Amino acid sequence: MKTDFLKGSWVALVTPFKDDFSIDFDAVEKMVRFHLEAQTDGLLVCGTTGEAATMTFAEKEALMKFVRKMVGNKVPIMFGCGSNNTATSVELTSKAVQLGADAVLVVTPYYNKPPQAGLVAHFTQVAEATSLPVVLYNVPGRTGCNMLPETVAQLAKIQNVVAVKEASGNLNQVMEIIRLVPRDFRLFSGEDALNLPIMACGGTGTISVTANVAPKMMKRFNDFALDGNLEAARQVHYQLLDLHRNLFCEANPLPAKSALKTLGLMGDAVRLPLCKPSYETEELMKKTIVGLE
Repeated sequence: MKTDFLKGSWVALVTPFKDDFSIDFDAVEKMVRFHLEAQTDGLLVCGTTGEAATMTFAEKEALMKFVRKMVGNKVPIMFGCGSNNTATSVELTSKAVQLGADAVLVVTPYYNKPPQAGLVAHFTQVAEATSLPVVLYNVPGRTGCNMLPETVAQLAKIQNVVAVKEASGNLNQVMEIIRLVPRDFRLFSGEDALNLPIMACGGTGTISVTANVAPKMMKRFNDFALDGNLEAARQVHYQLLDLHRNLFCEANPLPAKSALKTLGLMGDAVRLPLCKPSYETEELMKKTIVGLE
């Protein structure tokens, strides 16, 4: 299975909404062009940052088709197919190929708090629903469920389970995963403030919120890190560190949308139960993005 494209700087793409909360496809086009110009290595559509939890099946399918048609074969696309219902995840995953996805991202089921055996059964069924590469997604701060390194290693035995996006914030867990999985299994950083140590430990890329706002710098960081030039990567990382942190001063993606509004790429509308970023967040983002690219 071809997985060479699963590396480098991927963006967890925001989903722009109009004031009536429908998808703003004109702004989506602006965002995608922004990333093509920055040479972002891959686009994640319908992830956490894309507010996928508040989108319907039809909206997810329409957005995925739109982005695929726009980029053609210029950049690979990962499609977020996870939910807290295995049958729902299987249904969406089974459609990913016809929607134009190159890989699928599947989050651990949220709210249910399944045991590790339940996670294995869940991801096994999802992987069986597609011929595409499957990227596991562990973000316990969002889901209330932590997928342990031993579970990732067990799932890595499935032929098309080829990578994990690790957003536990636990470097010991990251290192244990890398130690246990096969050498060709990929680990993406899902915690921007830890991108540098994760890449130094053997990570193969980032699936990033920060890349929405500073895609050229995130591309540069990843290129340096993958080339083994950790000193140059370190310099870029520390230039981005305030942005990495400040993008989580409120619930993601509120600060990211505020920053993108300041950059003139989109509005800052979000769907309930989220609400627009605060004035303090708006001011912080205006200060934080000065001098970034």
